[in-house]
Amino acid sequence: MKALLLAAGLGTRLKPITDTIPKCLVPIHGKPLLEYWLENLSEVGVNEFLINISYLSEQIEEFIQNSKYRDVVTLVHEKKLLNTGGTLLANRNFFDKEPFMLVHADNICICDFNEFIKSHERASKDITMMLFKSDNPSSCGIVKLDDNGIVEEFYEKVKNPPSNLANGAVYICSSTIFNFLKSLEKVEIDFSNDVLPKYIGNINTYLNNIYHRDIGSVESYAKSNIEFYKLIKKK
Repeated sequence: MKALLLAAGLGTRLKPITDTIPKCLVPIHGKPLLEYWLENLSEVGVNEFLINISYLSEQIEEFIQNSKYRDVVTLVHEKKLLNTGGTLLANRNFFDKEPFMLVHADNICICDFNEFIKSHERASKDITMMLFKSDNPSSCGIVKLDDNGIVEEFYEKVKNPPSNLANGAVYICSSTIFNFLKSLEKVEIDFSNDVLPKYIGNINTYLNNIYHRDIGSVESYAKSNIEFYKLIKKK
């Protein structure tokens, strides 16, 4: 399996930390965030990674070059950010006809990735979305599911969401998604607004009940380091 790790964002909500370091390299319990993704996904058979870069890209290039993953990582520099769907479409030749993983690499995520993959295989849907239970659901994209765990509705950062089941921005996608992306006839494609609503009824879900947090602010970053330390100690 191949994976796209999205790492080109500016990390503006995480300033001033991201004034000098790209968001994907901020350390969690002493290790860069991006390294967790490369390590955890490699262990479950992801053998090729595409990483889009832009802001402070030279730091990411140096990190990859000095890592043990340099031979399985392809870096693609975006002068202008294309958004998630646009990055996928622009790099469709990297992927083959097999399912692939799509990851917003500014999250910290610990889960059973083998079960995540198996869930996608069992469901026979075009997309499998990782969910987590948010402690601040009004700041997240919340989903409503049917009895089979298929997405029925989205609530994107609404004031009083109906649940705390949040989109973790980690997906497994069928290669057929490229035909849909091409049909949009756009360069910049927002995955949440342009893609996911069109796949209602065709999105399987997998609940990560171990640990997931969006490193979206200084507060959440501080929480993640505390929580992750406690998680490691339990093990």
